Amino acid sequence: MGLTIRPLALGIIWRDDALLVFEGRDDFKGETYYRPLGGGVEFGEGSKDALVREFGEELGAEIKVGARLGVLENVFTWRDRPGHEIAFVFTAEFVDDSFYQRDEMKILDDPATARWVDVREFRDGSKILYPTGLIGLLSADQ
Repeated sequence: MGLTIRPLALGIIWRDDALLVFEGRDDFKGETYYRPLGGGVEFGEGSKDALVREFGEELGAEIKVGARLGVLENVFTWRDRPGHEIAFVFTAEFVDDSFYQRDEMKILDDPATARWVDVREFRDGSKILYPTGLIGLLSADQ
């Protein structure tokens, strides 16, 4: 696959002061990081529709998409490969409140697990949150 810019839709779901994220690992950098759930926007698909589809695929969950918090451009290296993403970041809520009771949720189409992480751990730098610039959008949200 050639080098392309990947459009993403990411959902910000809060449980008190905790953000729903998945944990990833880049062994080339020796770095553990966190990112909100969501995924790629397909050709002809709106970013809100992509977010609804991705939560269905990843958690089997129905969500209600709220306001767009912003758009972030992320140029990065992951596993020693260049990447470039444009992320549409939205607030979102689970339709089924039982999802808020779960401390961890297995992502269905990936080996990763989603969990709630206190936003203070991202603000104080003890945990890494991607995409870059997201913590600034969250400050405006809360």
